[in-house]
Amino acid sequence: MTETFAVIDFETNGDMPQNGGRPTEIAAVLVRDGIIVDRYQSLMNAGVYVPYFIEELTGISNEMLRTAPPAAHVMAEVFDFVGNAKLVAHNASFDKIFWDDELARLHRSRNVEFACTVLLSRRVFPNVANHKLGTLVRHFDLPMSGRAHRALADAEVTAYLLLHLMAELKRMGQQLNLDVVSHDLLTKIQRLPRTKLEQCLARYQSDRSAR
Repeated sequence: MTETFAVIDFETNGDMPQNGGRPTEIAAVLVRDGIIVDRYQSLMNAGVYVPYFIEELTGISNEMLRTAPPAAHVMAEVFDFVGNAKLVAHNASFDKIFWDDELARLHRSRNVEFACTVLLSRRVFPNVANHKLGTLVRHFDLPMSGRAHRALADAEVTAYLLLHLMAELKRMGQQLNLDVVSHDLLTKIQRLPRTKLEQCLARYQSDRSAR
């Protein structure tokens, strides 16, 4: 069965949830069969103040948030939009904290690990200068549809990075007849050191062939 990936990106007020941090915007981009098939984006009003330096970075102002829908409404919508899709984010250790915290407020939870395109790019593209999203966008000339540090633009370009990573993994696994790069394989790779990548691909394909 073809998997659907949901690439998630949050913009926030600059603090982490344990310090009162809340999201100001979220986007989810659905990827299936090598293409983007759907998008969700919304500002959200979580009742927090956005400092000036965050407003300068994201372009999201306190005035914009006053008329945005409540965070609970947005999170319920995006949770239903994502459904059973496999979760992906760039620097997922950040986004998953907000995803989990906001869902907990709705008495909901995720049931799948996040695949992280930072960790994956470090293993698949170790020679890039660094693995910040902007650096990878420039290095691979990925299409950018809007302003950086806005949720939809960042989620879309992360989706293109995900597709680029998956294509490279298929290329690396050609001799193994690796024709499917699953979310399960991605999460296995991100937990391993770079030196174990080829071994991981071989073991994964061997296990698939034995089924």
